[in-house]
Amino acid sequence: MSDDTELDDDRAPGEGGGEADDIRGQVLTYSAGFVLAAILTAASFAVVHSNYVYGPAIPVALVALAIAQMGVHLVFFLHVTSGPDNTNNVLALAFGVLIVGLVLIGSIWIMAHLDHNLMPAGMPAM
Repeated sequence: MSDDTELDDDRAPGEGGGEADDIRGQVLTYSAGFVLAAILTAASFAVVHSNYVYGPAIPVALVALAIAQMGVHLVFFLHVTSGPDNTNNVLALAFGVLIVGLVLIGSIWIMAHLDHNLMPAGMPAM
C-alpha cells in the first residue's frame, strides 16, 4: 500500500485530489449531504410535533439539530474542512461568526437597556 492511497482514504468529504474529483464521487458526496440534511430537517419537525422530547427541552434540541445541520452544510456543500489548504476559509468563517455574534448580542443588549429605561405608559409627559 502506498502512502498516497493511505492519504486518499483519510480525506474529509469535499476535499479535492485523487479519484474523488470525478463526477461520480462528487455526486455521491452531494447525495450524502442531501440525505443527512433531509434527515436532520425531518428530525427537527419530529421533535416539535411529537412527545419524544420533554417540552421545555425542545428549544435545546432544536438548537442542537440546527448546529448539526450547519455542520453538514459546511462540510458537504461548502467544502470547509480542516485541511491545510482551507485555513483561510476557516478563518473567514470564524470571523463571520464573530461579527454576527457581536451584532446579535449588541442588539439584544441595546433593546434590553431601552426597555429598562423607557418611561412607563401610565406616567404623564413633563
